Amino acid sequence: MKDIKVLSVASEIFPLVKTGGLADVAGALPGALAGEGVAMRSLVPGYPGVLGGLAKSDVVHRFADLFGGPAQLLAGKGAGLDLFVLDAPHLFARYGHPYTATNGIDWSDNPARFAALSRAGASVGQGLVPGFVPDIVHCHDWPTGLTPAYLAYDGGPRPGTVMTIHNLAFQGQFPASLLASLGLPPDSFTVEGVEYYGSIGYLKAGLRLADRITTVSPTYAAEIRTPEWGMGLDGLLKTRAADMAGILNGIDLSVWNPAGDAHLAARFDARRLAARARNKAALQDRMGLAVEPASLLFGVITRLFWQKGLDLLLAALPTLLQEGGQLALLGAGDKPIEDDFHAAVAAYPGRIAFTRGYDEGLAHLIQGGADSIIVPSRFEPCGLTQLCALRYGAVPLVARVGGLADTIIDANEAGVAAATATGVQFAPVTADMLDAALRRTAALYRDQPTWKRLQLNGMKTDVSWQGPARHYAALYRDLIAARRARSGSQR
Repeated sequence: MKDIKVLSVASEIFPLVKTGGLADVAGALPGALAGEGVAMRSLVPGYPGVLGGLAKSDVVHRFADLFGGPAQLLAGKGAGLDLFVLDAPHLFARYGHPYTATNGIDWSDNPARFAALSRAGASVGQGLVPGFVPDIVHCHDWPTGLTPAYLAYDGGPRPGTVMTIHNLAFQGQFPASLLASLGLPPDSFTVEGVEYYGSIGYLKAGLRLADRITTVSPTYAAEIRTPEWGMGLDGLLKTRAADMAGILNGIDLSVWNPAGDAHLAARFDARRLAARARNKAALQDRMGLAVEPASLLFGVITRLFWQKGLDLLLAALPTLLQEGGQLALLGAGDKPIEDDFHAAVAAYPGRIAFTRGYDEGLAHLIQGGADSIIVPSRFEPCGLTQLCALRYGAVPLVARVGGLADTIIDANEAGVAAATATGVQFAPVTADMLDAALRRTAALYRDQPTWKRLQLNGMKTDVSWQGPARHYAALYRDLIAARRARSGSQR
């Protein structure tokens, strides 16, 4: 059987440009799918970091005017990935964050920027590049949501379409007055098209018009069909339940490998678990914490937003400290939360440390040196942090939501007795329940034989892309077969 050709359209891709887990998924999925008979190429914006990462490229198409200026489509390789890059300097030649200016405000031309990415994706899907005509166009999150819309309203033959939700909270809503300038026909502005509460909804358009919808865990797929977590789209998602699938993310085991990780002070595996102690000491020293081998060192690697539940952790800090714990925090986000953690560092020097921003090397050291990784999210589509923690023997303490619920087995009495537990879960997601989970984690840590069993259980858990890749490949094949059957019945 010939390979299925898939065009992945994404606004970021690791390691060339990253703001979150979407980039990790977009960067890892092509390689994982290669073993499943899927040839995937990725279309990404021509940010400076992406263009700089291209080893070699050829111009495969020129756009005389693409939403306000000339552009060209490049084909080439970057960081080992087969890429199409939309080189549109008037839209993407900006350093820094892909979506916001230095003041943290969204770029005013984001509607045009990501409509251009979607338009290019649809055009490649329609055969713009004869050497790569995809069977499937796979779109990721709101910046690519207009791709299925352009394919639907252009008419004529088109590939199958898949829309993946990485985080439903980000939806891409823009004024209805932009409809014509975005190249969308008047009849697209309906509840069955791109209209969303009187605006143009990029994500809504993709969810309405794509052939299939996926999200990044089975539990999150169920949660977003409820009013509490559907973010206004639960009604639409309920109507499309038969076309939805929750497919867990994986992590790239070549990137996240404690046995070969150059960011660690000491490399280790399940047979050399004692070597983690050197990483713990190195992490404590680097972040200005007291170098105490016996202290329970908690790590947090996250964006500091309401979704991530860091205000709950702030409220639970007294318990963490009473239990003899330390905290190593890496992240950035809302200034009030940042300010509160800076104040906590000042109040408890040597016990609490906060590095603002994101540092890939430090993230690896936290995974390799912390005893436990805390993920107290109010909602979490999948989460990659806890998957890395499992791989690195850092026992996850997580809220029982979304992909966290799907990937961590709670160390309750039954889980410990059956020797299957891998971490600690808590629910509901409140400060009191996080407080109780911290106490339970500390009690488990004091029982070192049980703690080591949790670590080893986590380290043998399959967190790779192998299983998810099989699910995606099966979804693609099912979609292709369904479209062929429908096409045949219409003849």
